[in-house]
Amino acid sequence: MKTNSFQDAIKSYLDERVKTDELFAKAYAKSNKSLKECCDYIMGEAKKRGNAVAMTDDEVFGLAVHYYDEDNIKVNKVSGSYKVSAPASAPVPKVELTEEDKKKAREEAIRRLTEEQYASIKKKPNKRKEEDVQQMSLF
Repeated sequence: MKTNSFQDAIKSYLDERVKTDELFAKAYAKSNKSLKECCDYIMGEAKKRGNAVAMTDDEVFGLAVHYYDEDNIKVNKVSGSYKVSAPASAPVPKVELTEEDKKKAREEAIRRLTEEQYASIKKKPNKRKEEDVQQMSLF
């Protein structure tokens, strides 16, 4: 499922690039190219790399520029749905623990470790006593 935010991000980057790169501005103005097809090209190239692929922003924007630069480019349509995700815009605030919280967490960790060690000792099987096998001698 492609979101408009993906197309918006690509369009925004390409619009900024047009302002600084005159050669790219000519390629971006080609009538046989479209933003939707550009996004399909990017997703098709990502799918070629593997089923569960992650790409950096630079790789994605590089593919977008490549799409507009090349005249004879094959767009692989992506069948099914896919998810586009972007990094969180706001940083996650750091959580500060009080001394009391730290002490409780430490005690809980020690208690869990003690229980795990005790359980692992209990689970160890005792060595089997070897049974003497009496074989008859043929001689």
